[in-house]
Amino acid sequence: MEQSNSVVAEPNPQTETRSPQGQPTPSSQGQPPQASPDSEARYQRRSAFLNSPRTKWGLIIAGLVLLVAVFFLWRYLGSYESTDDAQIDGHVNAVSARVSGHVIKLNVEDNQYVEKGTVLVEIDAADYQVAVDQARAEYADAQAQASAAGINVPITNVSTSSQVSGAQAGVSMAQAGIAAARQQFEAAKSQVAQADANNTKAQNDLARYKILIDKQEISEQQYDQAVDSSQSAAAALQAARANADALAAQIKQAQSKLEQANADLRNAGNAPQQMRFIRARAESAQAVANQKKAALDQAELNLQYTKITAPVSGAVSNRTVEVGQNVQPGQVMMMIIPLDESDIWVTANFKETQLRNVRPGQAAEISVDATGKKYNGHVDSLAGASGERFSLLPPENATGNYVKVVQRIPVKIVFDKGEIKNHELRPGMSVLPKVWIK
Repeated sequence: MEQSNSVVAEPNPQTETRSPQGQPTPSSQGQPPQASPDSEARYQRRSAFLNSPRTKWGLIIAGLVLLVAVFFLWRYLGSYESTDDAQIDGHVNAVSARVSGHVIKLNVEDNQYVEKGTVLVEIDAADYQVAVDQARAEYADAQAQASAAGINVPITNVSTSSQVSGAQAGVSMAQAGIAAARQQFEAAKSQVAQADANNTKAQNDLARYKILIDKQEISEQQYDQAVDSSQSAAAALQAARANADALAAQIKQAQSKLEQANADLRNAGNAPQQMRFIRARAESAQAVANQKKAALDQAELNLQYTKITAPVSGAVSNRTVEVGQNVQPGQVMMMIIPLDESDIWVTANFKETQLRNVRPGQAAEISVDATGKKYNGHVDSLAGASGERFSLLPPENATGNYVKVVQRIPVKIVFDKGEIKNHELRPGMSVLPKVWIK
């Protein structure tokens, strides 16, 4: 079959018609379709737009603007590190009972904000008041006994000192009396010797005068004088001997006094031991008084503990105590959450690959979901280990089937001063922190 050299044009939607069966039929058989004037005009306008110098410069400028925008976007995205694994943290102060007892009054409700020192719970204090009164009476009695024992110390000190001084003086006097008695005894012995010599002379004279009177060679008067002299000398000798005996007795008496004085001095020598005993009794009484004072202080503290106060300012949460309940020491009754800006912070769990340029002191922007606000802060510190190291069952990678997992390191971010107002943030709120690293 002979092929035709004519080119069949594509059917024009504007010129073709359809048969009743829906098949397109050319309006004119054997004639090429004609281009629409509107299509030709659009083609010419497109060509003119593309070939226009303004279009080229506009595309170039748009490309440069796009590159600058991409550059600055890249710089912006690289200027901070962010994570959505972050939340607000804070202190949780547990309020517990320090004494056991019956709760008679509850002064707060859940979520109520209280100031530090506010009385939260009151326990029945009747038993503790009785204990205070008893301890105070025992302390007063012990203090009186200690005062009485303390008074005996200076009295005994003066008495023992006087006793020692008197004993020493008695020894000295006894020694002096012995010395004086001995001197007098020696003098008496001399007098006895003298009287003995005089008596011997008088007796010899009397014997001679006796011979002479028998011969009638002397007068009776001379003989009588000799008799009187002999008698007087004998009496003087007897008196001297009696005096010497008396002085010898005085020596013995002085010696016995010395022995008594020495005994008194030895007895007085026990005064230091007696003083130590008196002081020990006084110290023991004072120690008992101090013990009773400590018991009184403890009883007063227990009485104070019947009023449980808020340890910090914050919001009351998780209250479990009710009026009429019996509580025990150490039983937690409620929690107090401090809401000041110094008591709350952000814990952001960054991936370890994000911490290459994170340093303490860097500025941070914190977006809080609950308030829809942004707050300024700064990085305070990085945790000492990853979060998994503090889990109940830390992972152990020495099992032979180790799979490397990117770890997260908690980063503490604190709020700048004056950023938080009206205690609007709560621990546990989700936040989105941005740490500016450039």
